[in-house]
Amino acid sequence: MLRSRRGGRRNSETAELNITVFMNLMVILVPFLLITAVFSRVAILELNLPGASNETEAPEDQIFQLEITVRQAQIEVGDRNVGVLGIYPNAASGYDYDALSRKLAEIKRSYPTKTDASILLEADIPYDTLVQVMDRVRVAETVTDSSVVRTDLFPDISIGDAPARDGGA
Repeated sequence: MLRSRRGGRRNSETAELNITVFMNLMVILVPFLLITAVFSRVAILELNLPGASNETEAPEDQIFQLEITVRQAQIEVGDRNVGVLGIYPNAASGYDYDALSRKLAEIKRSYPTKTDASILLEADIPYDTLVQVMDRVRVAETVTDSSVVRTDLFPDISIGDAPARDGGA
């Protein structure tokens, strides 16, 4: 049985692929995705845990060790070896960060080569408070001639738990 070829020819040409619609979609979609993408800057601070030591040192061997203790009702600035250098009770609006900044700038003038500090927190201190205190400990901002001047204070920060209050106060 032979088949006849009279019915016509098959289309021997290949059809072209029309990608115009796809390209139009990409031209609109790519800029839209780039505009709506959230570009976030991740800042990481390297923190250390303060070392505990039960050894007693001779008074002439003791070096200044800055400690900022954040309590529910106040912020205390002190030296681990000497004791408290300043207590800043909370105001009605919250912690007194400005007084803390002034005290830290004063300490930096007394110890210009000192770069480390320990921040000790009581339990249940909000994270935002920790960040605010860390910002004040790391950098001092002063306004001069309508511009803000940032000065490094104590950028090497250690974080730990605050000791229990003396006398149950």
